[in-house]
Amino acid sequence: MIASHPDTFSTRRTVTIGGRPFVCFDLATAEANGLSGLSRLPFSLKVLAENLLRHEDGRSVTADDLRALAAWGETRGRAAREIAYRPARVLMQDFTGVPAVVDLAAMRDAVVALGGSPDQINPQIPVDLVVDHSVVVDYFGNASALSRNVAREYEQNQERYTFLKWGQKAFRDFRVVPPGTGICHQVNLEYLARVVWTRESADGTVVTYPDTCVGTDSHTTMVGGLGVLGWGVGGIEAEAAMLGQPVSMLIPEVIGFRLSGRLREGVTSTDLVLTVTQMLRKKGVVGKFVEFFGPGLSALGLADRATIGNMAPEYGATCGFFPVDAVTLDYLRLSGRSDEQVALVEAYTRAQGLFRDETTADPLFTDTLELDLTEVEPSLAGPKRPEGRVALGSVPVVFDAALAGEYRKPGEAGRRWKVEGTDFDLGHGDVVIAAVTSCTNTSNPSVLVAAGLLARKARERGLRTKPWVKTSLAPGSQVVAAYLKSSGLQDDLDALGFQIVGFGCTTCIGNSGPLDPAISRTIAENGIVASAVLSGNRNFEGRISPDVQANWLASPPLVVAHALAGSTRIDLTREPLGMGADGKPVFLSDIWPSTAEIDAVIAKHVTGALFREKYAEVFAGDERWRAVEVTGGETYAWDDASTYVRNPPYFEGMTRSPPAISDVKGARILALLGDKITTDHISPAGSIKPTSPAGRYLLAHGVEPRDFNQYGTRRGNHEVMIRGTFANIRIKNAMVRDEAGAIVEGGFTVHQPSGERVAIYDAARRYADEGVPLVVFAGVEYGNGSSRDWAAKGTRLLGVKAVVARSYERIHRSNLVGMGVLPLQFEDGTGWETLGLTGAETVSIGGLTALAPRAKLTLDIVRADGSRIVVPVTARIDTADELDYFRNGGILPAVLRHLVDARGDAR
Repeated sequence: MIASHPDTFSTRRTVTIGGRPFVCFDLATAEANGLSGLSRLPFSLKVLAENLLRHEDGRSVTADDLRALAAWGETRGRAAREIAYRPARVLMQDFTGVPAVVDLAAMRDAVVALGGSPDQINPQIPVDLVVDHSVVVDYFGNASALSRNVAREYEQNQERYTFLKWGQKAFRDFRVVPPGTGICHQVNLEYLARVVWTRESADGTVVTYPDTCVGTDSHTTMVGGLGVLGWGVGGIEAEAAMLGQPVSMLIPEVIGFRLSGRLREGVTSTDLVLTVTQMLRKKGVVGKFVEFFGPGLSALGLADRATIGNMAPEYGATCGFFPVDAVTLDYLRLSGRSDEQVALVEAYTRAQGLFRDETTADPLFTDTLELDLTEVEPSLAGPKRPEGRVALGSVPVVFDAALAGEYRKPGEAGRRWKVEGTDFDLGHGDVVIAAVTSCTNTSNPSVLVAAGLLARKARERGLRTKPWVKTSLAPGSQVVAAYLKSSGLQDDLDALGFQIVGFGCTTCIGNSGPLDPAISRTIAENGIVASAVLSGNRNFEGRISPDVQANWLASPPLVVAHALAGSTRIDLTREPLGMGADGKPVFLSDIWPSTAEIDAVIAKHVTGALFREKYAEVFAGDERWRAVEVTGGETYAWDDASTYVRNPPYFEGMTRSPPAISDVKGARILALLGDKITTDHISPAGSIKPTSPAGRYLLAHGVEPRDFNQYGTRRGNHEVMIRGTFANIRIKNAMVRDEAGAIVEGGFTVHQPSGERVAIYDAARRYADEGVPLVVFAGVEYGNGSSRDWAAKGTRLLGVKAVVARSYERIHRSNLVGMGVLPLQFEDGTGWETLGLTGAETVSIGGLTALAPRAKLTLDIVRADGSRIVVPVTARIDTADELDYFRNGGILPAVLRHLVDARGDAR
């Protein structure tokens, strides 16, 4: 980890901590030796400064890079400067991890074909993959739900798990945390993260440095609550980092978020994070760091901080960062970290000026905003955006307004329909899914215990959940299950139908499983706008369940409360949840637990012993995991009959030199999309319908519908994933309209010039056969949401050469470049709507042979009547490294060519 350089600013020194010598790269020495200004940087940028000092080599990191970072206080990040950042490690979950390992396996084949050795393709930094995205809530509401869901998980995913165990055996520095352990971000917070990292260098010295990571899931930012700088990247970018390539980035702006006061009685950390998310979305922090400071930090527990850090993707920031302080050290002790590690963290961060206490001066920031914690109120967010915070009492009003407007059902608010074979009916706004799930909140004992206590009080009053509600509890780690059991609260949750259904993300990523068929039919046949309430971080359209249109984010106790009420058209601040056993109404205020009650349970039952016990054998897995057999050597034996793991086509016909870039001529438009198209809209996710292109493919390969599994679990098969790209049931392509002129939902387009309406995949295949390139047009914040690498991979494999949008979300723009797709941005005030595009046009893009970062290009658009318009755009290839990736056809071909020289010899 020590860079081979002359140490320009003479910062390398040996320090003794706990009687052991460590080499560190000292920020104070760097400042004294010429990097004036480091001490006033935000804590997050001090971490970047150390990273650059440690890797200065005169090529990828230069003295000028360091001077630019030190001078950040003068520009506050507004002067664009590219730097090369090298994270300490990589975190993956299995949905994104499987295709990443598939790519690495394919790269081994490719490097052999180019004359290299398969051993060249190995992680150069530690990689941990946590299997947490595969469990589906097929069974719920009974004591056997967990065991049956786990059995079904292994039945459907055996091939994927065999492949992952091969990867663990074949690749160095690659570990797999087996299914049933927990959610990757919570496992990272509770166990994997060290805050301060150490590694032995080639000369035998032990180097110490800040723990940093990138992850193949956007909520990697959760670990920012622990003082670890981390954020989500695409799988392809993570693979490059694993192979020793730096993450190319611009020195960011840093928004300071000052917190003061403390939360009032009855207000949860979930209410706080929904408020923060709304404020920061309004502020506009895309591509920026957000760092929290102020006296209010001392009033927030570590889990509260992690909750806020977790939702950085929802408020649009690269990361949400909290500096290390006494609260951090207390959490490290609680979560079972060794005394030696805690001592190292404190000594190192204090020595480097990375430790915060009450006397610490506020850093410099690009800009600031402030929140008095006493002003936070109980809230939900919905019905389809995480930033759509709604005060608890206003939820019915907001839902009814959306019903009349967004869902176009005016006057239907009170209508209800009988559910066949039951003794109940169903109406708009009824809660059909209530799920305590997601890394955002299951990492926080205060809200989990609150949910359990609320369930206990409801049970005592004789309340029951409504019969149309599908209830579930998916803890983020086994530690959660342990303290809920030891406190007796799990019994109370069980009594209300919140039995544990699995350890994983479940409902928050769309693994909610099917509703009761009679309920599903009633919703579909009558166009009912049903609600889901979940303690998650994402509530985008079509994400949670194909049967549910209105999705609401809430704290775990409010999830339980809505399961009792059964509707989002009830004002829980004024109306009763139901009638108690004594025949009297029971209000939410009657059963809401006090802070003192919550704290008493936590103090007694959330202990360091639990963490140490549950993580003692974290990589061993249960008997099912241990029984998975592994075969194969350095290269993977691909099975051409597999419908889960296939050799991808990214390296087919690859030569040692990249082909010349050519202009795009006569491209057809595949889609005209609106604002805030998320990666959920683009990337395949959720269930696979038999009538869809992906479903037809699986049926043709002998897979029965009950074994389709879901798109996420089939990310290792590009044939399935291409067919599911842009196939979301809620996506709206303005090229496809009904007789009244309204846009039709679903993954369809119009093939030109035939005018035939077909599935987007089918159109793309026809265009490919015709030799016609494709472009996609979109609005603002294109690629919002999860860092789904298949949103970019699928786009590339469909034949899309360029995306033209008004603005991009950070990760997706980077992913497009990483797959060799050109992201273009309209000038302010221009969009495909203002240009009057219909989708019948052809588009040409010139100037690509002399492409440069942020180059000004033009679109030459020819309408169906032959008229022509020329539109200026900016190429959103932001850095020289990104340009290199694009010229190579993507980041992975670029890495391969760098690994193998022109003679085919290994470098």
